[in-house]
Amino acid sequence: MGEAEWLWAVATCVKVLLIPAYRSTDFEVHRHWLALTSVLPLARWYSDASAPCCPLDYPPLFAYFQRILALPATALGGRPSALLRVSTSSPSSASLPVLIYLRLSVAITDLVFLLAAARLAHRRLPPARRRLVLILLLWSPALLIVDHIHFQYNGYLLGILLLSLSFLEEGKDLAGGLAFAVLICSKHLFLVAAPLYFVYLLRHYCRGGSWEASKRFLTMGAAVGAVFAAAFGPFLYYGQVSFDSLSSYFYVMFGWNVKK
Repeated sequence: MGEAEWLWAVATCVKVLLIPAYRSTDFEVHRHWLALTSVLPLARWYSDASAPCCPLDYPPLFAYFQRILALPATALGGRPSALLRVSTSSPSSASLPVLIYLRLSVAITDLVFLLAAARLAHRRLPPARRRLVLILLLWSPALLIVDHIHFQYNGYLLGILLLSLSFLEEGKDLAGGLAFAVLICSKHLFLVAAPLYFVYLLRHYCRGGSWEASKRFLTMGAAVGAVFAAAFGPFLYYGQVSFDSLSSYFYVMFGWNVKK
């Protein structure tokens, strides 16, 4: 087992000890999203109003991610699984199997963060500095509190961001842009970094003569467009994201209404 794996294993042991710790209402929100994506057809994921307190307000790739996380749970308890049955009571009243399953789902998906951090840290860093970077990333108190006490999946999302940055650092701009497109189709709050990515890729990737620059620009646009098409295409097909419903969609995503 390598250095990064040992650091991750120690962090995971701490996370396991925190399973019975406090969790916020986000625990029930994510539990509901697992149930929603597991029980309802895709055409109703963003229009379901069975739990007004916790509508699905993340972009489609995160919804697909929740659906994947629900697969083992539904296998354990049938369809709909008792493990995913949404509670209207306090999150503290969740049964032990539900608690263990959701806590472990966060810890396991942190593997994305581990792989991305190791990839980034092993690039041109001496051993001592590499170890320090891995410790700061994998043992981050902020991430531990937000993800494994409060309850979120930010480690998985930050892992995609670090993966994108590692590609850029290696000069693999197309892969870096593609990974960032996956990220913003998973959590829209990362859109704040989109202008930086656009300027960097425009100057660093779309360079050369007019023909070469145009070809690279179109290649990057096609790759990013393919990610967005895969994410939003099914919802466009089912009419959940259309010109008529776009304002309500953005209202759910960002918490504001774009209607005049």
